[in-house]
Amino acid sequence: MDEMHKFSNLYRNWISLLGTLLGVCALVIDLIMIVMDATHDNLSAYFGLVSYLLIPLFVGACGAVVVLGMILTHFRVKRQGAVPRLPVIDLADRRTVIRLAAFSLVGSVLVMGGIVVAYRAYHFTESVDFCGSVCHTVMKPEHTAFGQSPHANTSCAECHIGSGAQWFVKAKISGLYQVYSVLFNKYHRPIETPIQSLRPAKDTCLACHWPSKFFGSALRIWTHYGSDEKNTPWTIKMLLNIGGGNPAYGRIRGIHWHMEGVNTVEYIATDSKRMVIPWVRVSDQSGKVTVYRTEDKKSRITDQQAASLPRRSMDCMDCHNRPAHPFRSPNELVDLAMSEGRLDSTMPSLKAFGVKVVAAPYKTEEEALAAIEQGLRGKYPGDARLDSTIREIQALYSGNFFPEMKVRWNEYPNHIGHKITAGCFRCHDGDHVSESGKRIPKDCNTCHMILAQGADKELAEVSSSGLEFKHPEDVGDEWKTSRCDTCHTGSP
Repeated sequence: MDEMHKFSNLYRNWISLLGTLLGVCALVIDLIMIVMDATHDNLSAYFGLVSYLLIPLFVGACGAVVVLGMILTHFRVKRQGAVPRLPVIDLADRRTVIRLAAFSLVGSVLVMGGIVVAYRAYHFTESVDFCGSVCHTVMKPEHTAFGQSPHANTSCAECHIGSGAQWFVKAKISGLYQVYSVLFNKYHRPIETPIQSLRPAKDTCLACHWPSKFFGSALRIWTHYGSDEKNTPWTIKMLLNIGGGNPAYGRIRGIHWHMEGVNTVEYIATDSKRMVIPWVRVSDQSGKVTVYRTEDKKSRITDQQAASLPRRSMDCMDCHNRPAHPFRSPNELVDLAMSEGRLDSTMPSLKAFGVKVVAAPYKTEEEALAAIEQGLRGKYPGDARLDSTIREIQALYSGNFFPEMKVRWNEYPNHIGHKITAGCFRCHDGDHVSESGKRIPKDCNTCHMILAQGADKELAEVSSSGLEFKHPEDVGDEWKTSRCDTCHTGSP
């Protein structure tokens, strides 16, 4: 018992006692917070951050302080000539048995509590609230856009990490640098899209989306409003040739002809954002391989260059690159709000003016909202619809523009379509040709077919064989020879 008494004396120092006191207080507070989290819904993300990460880390630090105090005491005693030995556990001694039982009980409780905290901490760090709310300013644009996307009920980790330990470890290592970037204000504005580090779509997207079941066509209707005083509507009813990858449902054709596993499409991009694609190789189901090169001398690459440059196999993310974080252009925002009745299309020149005030550059969100209100009140004084119009256009801005992070629609182009970005025309520009003279088609009907277009009266005339696109404004044949995004930028 003398040995145990000497060993226990190591604990009797101010450093260890202080560490114990602080650790016990923090542990009690943490237990209360964990119970509150288990019994209450919709608590703040910061509540979880404190209860499952910060306080447990503090308790661990207190434990380290206790050990440090004992080590310092050990060396102090050793300098005095007395070296403490390990205790002898005598189970025949009643006090020793009681102490051992108490130690085991407390240790078991702490271990079980640690497991619960670790489990909850793991799930908390995988949650949408943790990803989007804790680093509020930095991730506010992505979190806001995510809440408006079709994937709003999917957690961030399901797409950005997926299953498996390898990608989990990669994500957590990457997360450490992100924490450093936030703490020391080293992050880029706007946040750069992680194009190179994203997990392949086959490991994430295809867990829910079943490509072999894609087939046929899908009807889409878009209504655009002119920038004239009457906000003249122009509607296009279109069949998108979705196609698919299962011969049992029809011929392999349409947009999803490009899917991995149906046909293998490889390409070389000469820029980091994969906007310039001078080389494409297609391996179809029969095993035939065709290589297409752009005829543009500025971007064309030689065989030697193609052999040395990295190639990418096309997957879902090459077209569906903004599936959960879309930032819409001002034109698209106002068109959509008008077509859904959230903005009154009978207000004179509202389309043009609404787009103008939304697209204008602002330094802060507060400045933007104030300028939008001031501009609309000056444009439509006394209009009974003014207050609701101001609220709606301010909401359009707040959901898609984040000046503090320099986030606008043109910072994150959406490759679906080809109206305001190159999109499909990165390859389907009529400029990519094979050695045999075959070109990647630019024909509109390859991917979609227009059933009806124009104003209300013209929409009554539906063509089952498809119509040639008719530009709302008289631009002659220029739309046939120029890319759409040459003129259409998404703003005035």
